[in-house]
Amino acid sequence: MKAKFILSAIAIFCVGFVAQAQDVKIGYTNVELIMDLMPEMEQIGADIQDYSQQLQTQIQTKNADFQRQVQAYQQAAQTMTEEARNAKEQELTKVQQDLQKYQQDSEVSYQRKLQELLEPVQTKVFNAINAVAAENNYTHIFSESAGQSPVLLYTRDEDKFTELVLTKLGIAIPQGGVSNQQ
Repeated sequence: MKAKFILSAIAIFCVGFVAQAQDVKIGYTNVELIMDLMPEMEQIGADIQDYSQQLQTQIQTKNADFQRQVQAYQQAAQTMTEEARNAKEQELTKVQQDLQKYQQDSEVSYQRKLQELLEPVQTKVFNAINAVAAENNYTHIFSESAGQSPVLLYTRDEDKFTELVLTKLGIAIPQGGVSNQQ
């Protein structure tokens, strides 16, 4: 009798679990693909390329100036006193350190500028993903990352979440669909 009660309890528990599991709708999307297809990305690419070129030009100018100073020192070093040579070497070391710091600061500045340019597009994409998920009763959406397998164990082939987001954003779906690009 006690065994029947336990089996009944387990059956009720399992039915409840299955009923609850039916409410779950999982989707996955390729955020990188959506971002790449956004029309704003062309302008962002041009802007970041210009910014990068400006930084490179400044670095090259500073590096060329440093090289001229080194070359001038090397030509004049034999006629300089030891004290003057030491002072000039310390000055050149300082200029070299400043150049290296400027290069590092330029890399940080480039990353900051890129993030600043991408932030509005990322916000637009994530808002569209949230809206599409809500409109289509998804409970979970996973992002597929480049070079990594998605953290999704099962999905139906007919789930076309990426296409729904692209449509929401008014972006044309590439010929052949996006499934072969994920």
